[in-house]
Amino acid sequence: MEEPPQGALSPEVREEEEEARPGNTSPQISISEFSCHCCYDILVNPTTLNCGHSFCRHCLALWWVSSKKTECPECREKWEGFPKVNILLRDAVEKLFPDAIRMRLEDIQQNQDMVQSLAAFQKYGNDQLSLAPSAGRAHQQRGGGFFSGVLTALTGVAVVLLVYHWSRRESEHDLLVHKAVTKWTAEEVVLWLEQLGPWAALYRDRFLSQRVNGRLLLTLTEEEFSRAPYAVENSHRRAILMELERVKALGVKPPQNLWEYKAVNPGRSLFLLYALKSSPRLGLLYLYLFDYTDTFLPFIHTICPLQEDGAAEDLVAKLLDLREPTWRQWREFLVKYSFLPYQLIAEFAWDWLEVHYWTSRFLIVNAMLLSVLELFSFWRIWSRSELKTVPQRMWSHFWKVSTQGLFVAMFWPLIPQFVCNCLFYWALYFNPIINIDLVVKEVRRLETQVL
Repeated sequence: MEEPPQGALSPEVREEEEEARPGNTSPQISISEFSCHCCYDILVNPTTLNCGHSFCRHCLALWWVSSKKTECPECREKWEGFPKVNILLRDAVEKLFPDAIRMRLEDIQQNQDMVQSLAAFQKYGNDQLSLAPSAGRAHQQRGGGFFSGVLTALTGVAVVLLVYHWSRRESEHDLLVHKAVTKWTAEEVVLWLEQLGPWAALYRDRFLSQRVNGRLLLTLTEEEFSRAPYAVENSHRRAILMELERVKALGVKPPQNLWEYKAVNPGRSLFLLYALKSSPRLGLLYLYLFDYTDTFLPFIHTICPLQEDGAAEDLVAKLLDLREPTWRQWREFLVKYSFLPYQLIAEFAWDWLEVHYWTSRFLIVNAMLLSVLELFSFWRIWSRSELKTVPQRMWSHFWKVSTQGLFVAMFWPLIPQFVCNCLFYWALYFNPIINIDLVVKEVRRLETQVL
């Protein structure tokens, strides 16, 4: 047998040196290094807890179903949020031991206990995501909580200042809705006239020159309006006479904007504001049943105008239009009422942009945000296959809104006016800010579920 040359290494020694060489990158990896601490088999869909221990997801599900504890099966440390699959570890195990993983997955799919436990565990996770922030978003939620706290404090101060400001302004502009027409001065008659529309500025000086007070206004006829010194045009004369008939019937100026309606109906306006925000369909049904002539008819004529009238119809003319809606108007209204109720409110606010510049914009933005939140609610019901629970949810919602309305009706006289004003302005101006935060949370929750 031929001996190796002097100085040469034997094959055994050469192999040991190659394994010990620093540049060597082929260590031997065994399945035992990737074993679950519950079943002591290779990890399948490894789920890593906050403590650092990893388990097969079905093993963790079986542990949770049997113990109902949200803690590590090994060290008993509680986990936060809902455990997720360790994607990096899963991909590594599947790449190193594909045959073993495939066999284990087949065994799991054939085991009904494991399948049911996984389904129950995932349902628990979905419920947790819908109620509380997950562990991966804890830092963001802490920041959001701080932001929400500061925002709440600032908006609380802003509400008080706004209520004080608008209370003074309302006392000036809402005077005519409480003052008898027979006691109106000439300046108050002009103020009433100017609120009929921009065109009324043409006749301001004519009425002031004649010192038309409330008593004189009630005696003027259509013929007198058409002659000098008033010389009111035909279309404008018709609007003045229609509104004058309402003034004669009520004895005071009927409300023609949001603030005047609030001054005349403070309790109803607060109830409608919250009802249209949380349940627009029931709110509009309430208007149809209990405030048909004064509120519902102007509402439907504004959002669903007659085709022959077009956009040229004046807003005040729509408010004074007491004709019964046509079938075309009802059809358009019912479609939007069923599927896009908040769009009805946005369209109504859009027509009032010239009268309520910022208020209408707040209402439009809030209607858009509430529409998005409603879509998210429908998506959760559809994705979780909870369509059977819709009738029960509708009934509970109807009962909640009805009891709230009854509570307001019973205890309204006992609530201080300042408190009611605070609630009114909070719902009107600061709910859109709150709803922005809710929409952001829903988007993050949806991203988490998709990932």
